[in-house]
Amino acid sequence: MRPTTLKVGVVQQAVADNDKAKNWKRSAEQVAKLAEQGCECILLQELHSTLYFCQQEDTDAFDLAEPIPGPATDFFGQLAKKHNIVLVTSLFEKRGSGLYHNTAVVFDRSEEIAGKYRKMHIPDDPGFYEKFYFTPGDMGFTPIETSVGKLGVLVCWDQWYPEAARLMAMAGADLLFYPTAIGWDLTDTEEERSRQHGAWETIQRSHAVANSVPVIVANRTGFEASPVEGDPGIQFWGQSFIAGPQGELLAKANANEEATLAVDIDLARTEQVKRIWPYFRDRRIDAYDELTKRWRD
Repeated sequence: MRPTTLKVGVVQQAVADNDKAKNWKRSAEQVAKLAEQGCECILLQELHSTLYFCQQEDTDAFDLAEPIPGPATDFFGQLAKKHNIVLVTSLFEKRGSGLYHNTAVVFDRSEEIAGKYRKMHIPDDPGFYEKFYFTPGDMGFTPIETSVGKLGVLVCWDQWYPEAARLMAMAGADLLFYPTAIGWDLTDTEEERSRQHGAWETIQRSHAVANSVPVIVANRTGFEASPVEGDPGIQFWGQSFIAGPQGELLAKANANEEATLAVDIDLARTEQVKRIWPYFRDRRIDAYDELTKRWRD
């Protein structure tokens, strides 16, 4: 029987180098702390094993990818089993020769993989050259069944798309999880940085509101220099958060420090909220055909 209350944890970290073993150990230490606090489901940030290598297009960076199963899934599966938790992780997947994905992997109190999700929306912007590295996901928007409920796991750029959140919720997701790596271009003004962060938090809280489900977000923090001469690098803005099913902030980390969050989520309240705000009942599915088009001419 699934719990009606779930304690969820988030790990927000800075990454200093590509030493996977060291970074995994640091993640494991924070996971252990959250497990000691009673967290049964814990989220790690996007691509937590290494530096954010997408600041440039470099074929040598493909050496950072690994298969599933592989060393990362072995390590984090053992961690989930050790602490008897559901653990949401992220890695650079080598699916085959010349074929790579940005993939979230979920473990359910076991070394066995409970499910995975391959990032569907792939950005290609200055400092975020992800299309060079990642093939768009081909697994659709399907929640992962676990002992604590159905987890709608999406990844970073997916968080801007209401369609992704809606499809996960329509498939029965009890919670939405967003492992993330986003930060500021240091050439932007303070006002622009504030607008960008505000938009990022608002859109994700809106997914909670529109679908009446809690949203859990883990973002990187810290500065990562660019390998490109003259490029200012990225200041990851942290501010990981957990929101309830009406978008209310339940916990939030700061911008510039590593942190953990732990929150008791009342899962039964989700049903109560959906009864008061019956968005799914009132959707005009007979009038939405053109949503599958790129644009309305």
